[in-house]
Amino acid sequence: MRRRKGSLPGILAAALALCMSPSHSQTLSIKQGFDAAWARQPENKAASLRRDAAAAVVAAAHRWTPGPPSLEAGVKTDQFNRNAGVREYEAGIAVPLWLPGERDGAQGAAASEASALDARLLVAQWRLAAEVREAYWGYQRALVAQQLAESRVANARQLAQDVAKRLRAGDLAKADSHQAEGALAAAQAAMAEAAVACMQAARAWTGTTGLQELPAGPGQAPSETRPRLEQVPTKHPAYRELEAKAELARKQMALASVQTRSNPEVVVGGVRERDDRGERYAQSLVVGLRIPLGKSYASEAKVASASAELVEAETHLALEEARMRSQVATANATLASLQDALDAAERRAVLARESRGFYEKSFRLGESDLPTRLRVELEAFEAERQAARSRVEVQAAVSQLRQALGLLPE
Repeated sequence: MRRRKGSLPGILAAALALCMSPSHSQTLSIKQGFDAAWARQPENKAASLRRDAAAAVVAAAHRWTPGPPSLEAGVKTDQFNRNAGVREYEAGIAVPLWLPGERDGAQGAAASEASALDARLLVAQWRLAAEVREAYWGYQRALVAQQLAESRVANARQLAQDVAKRLRAGDLAKADSHQAEGALAAAQAAMAEAAVACMQAARAWTGTTGLQELPAGPGQAPSETRPRLEQVPTKHPAYRELEAKAELARKQMALASVQTRSNPEVVVGGVRERDDRGERYAQSLVVGLRIPLGKSYASEAKVASASAELVEAETHLALEEARMRSQVATANATLASLQDALDAAERRAVLARESRGFYEKSFRLGESDLPTRLRVELEAFEAERQAARSRVEVQAAVSQLRQALGLLPE
């Protein structure tokens, strides 16, 4: 049967062109999509600046003083009252000093902050990997559905042509032709729906990765390798982030516990003075120590805040470890079940293809009726669809297992 010109709306034609065009069909892997997506992320663009800031904090913690020195200057004169020529000029430099244990605590907190930054970037990559994997396998599922729908249309068209020939020969009734045409129309409608779903999946891939090129179809697209379960969840990016957060809270609490007062200062300066007009100026050296009195109330707030962060991070660690182990066990069991389902689906597809060949030949010879031929055709299509989807689902389950283990695309 010849398809009527213009029977598909423009959007469906565009969807078919988008998903099946050779210019869009590339051997893109999940790794390539992930790299392209990560290059667009704000965390990646700001990573170098954040590392520079962390390096500056580390460098500041290794300085000899907790802050820069300050200049002090003063003038003493009696020219506004007695005006006997009394003059005194004083200038000095005040250098802050570390509190006992403060320098070591600042260095530990700075190092922990740099480690926490790396952990935050890693967990951001891991979360992005989940989005890329979802978009990748969503497109693969949609592409499989579209390919199967096209195959179904081709088979239904061939069947409709066979029925038309037998109708002209007087072997079949007009009702049989209507059934065949109805089966073809149903297949075309399913293909249109699959084309729209494929277009939406392609847009999701492009929106996630920024790539206009689309991955190749099943059997051509590179898939991820199955991981070894010896890779324990303690290496998981989410676990490492919480661990780094807890360590940072410990270091900040230790630092806040020694910052109980403002920093003392050493003052070194000189004085140039005279007691009367006409006298020569005398010069002297001044060395002083400024020690703040009283406790800093800000330190109590810092200690309390760091303690809360530590308790929260340690609690999250225990919960996250249990959750990750459960996710890994679930993903591994799901993969095993899907592999069994794939084996059964492929056996069913082989049997269905053989049965379709038998009935196709018997129908052409007039040994079987049209309803049986349509039923066998539908069963064969369902078997092929189940096998194709099972193959994709097994590969997607491998990606999901890698995601549960905290492994980035490779």
